Amino acid sequence: MNPHQQDGLDLAAYLDRIGHGGPVAADLATLRALQLAHITAVPFENLDAVRGVVPSLELADLQDKIVRRRRGGYCFEHNRLFAAALRAAGLAVRPVAARVVLGAERHGDRPRTHMTLLVGVPGEPLPFLADAGFGAAGAPLAPLPLTEGAEQTAGGRRHRLLRTAPVTDGLDTGDERAWVMQFHGADGWADQYVFTTEPAMPVDQTVANWFVAAHPRSPFKERVFVQRTGEGVHRSLSGREYTVTREDGSVERRILADDEEVRKVVAIEMGLPGDA
Repeated sequence: MNPHQQDGLDLAAYLDRIGHGGPVAADLATLRALQLAHITAVPFENLDAVRGVVPSLELADLQDKIVRRRRGGYCFEHNRLFAAALRAAGLAVRPVAARVVLGAERHGDRPRTHMTLLVGVPGEPLPFLADAGFGAAGAPLAPLPLTEGAEQTAGGRRHRLLRTAPVTDGLDTGDERAWVMQFHGADGWADQYVFTTEPAMPVDQTVANWFVAAHPRSPFKERVFVQRTGEGVHRSLSGREYTVTREDGSVERRILADDEEVRKVVAIEMGLPGDA
């Protein structure tokens, strides 16, 4: 099979979209390069959900939206497309579901509404956690090896992986611990999301995608979220609050005056097309 046609993906068009002009191979260098290029080229956005539209996760629709029309998307869209590109490069990919636990008192208070990826690299003893669709100023810019205590700094952002305590409900079914992705910010280490290595099947992704886009209590249905990561800077729009976070830790916030100013920020600062 021609790897450029893996899963129906037009790999050349995808690489052009993310601005990657380097080599593509089944190796760690490619994984690192594609993750960084994707994150810095494709905005995180939920404009479809705000309009009452549940985004399609079909690869043809993702290519049309993100590659051809140069839109963005949220985690399910980003990582479905990113996974197809990694498979086309010859890497093994397993989608997994995660609980976003930023600000949560207990991990179990949050549903599994994030999708991330485990990636197998030939010659590497462990898979890597790779994520091109986490919408936060502290999103990881590079893959991490799936090993407890693994820590890295990329683009000024510091992350590590830990394990949770075992489940204590009186049952023993083997490994009862999950993985925790942490980010080191101004207040020290903070949990970002929690996941297990169980595969998130396409039907599971479909259900979670519907919940995020359509459930009456989902914040993604009610308020615009747009984010863009650039070199040394992260731009975030939440409703009318526009925040610019720089690599040196400085943060600028302002409230946009009206919908017209919101549209200008989305188009000019976030790089989305005018008809997004």
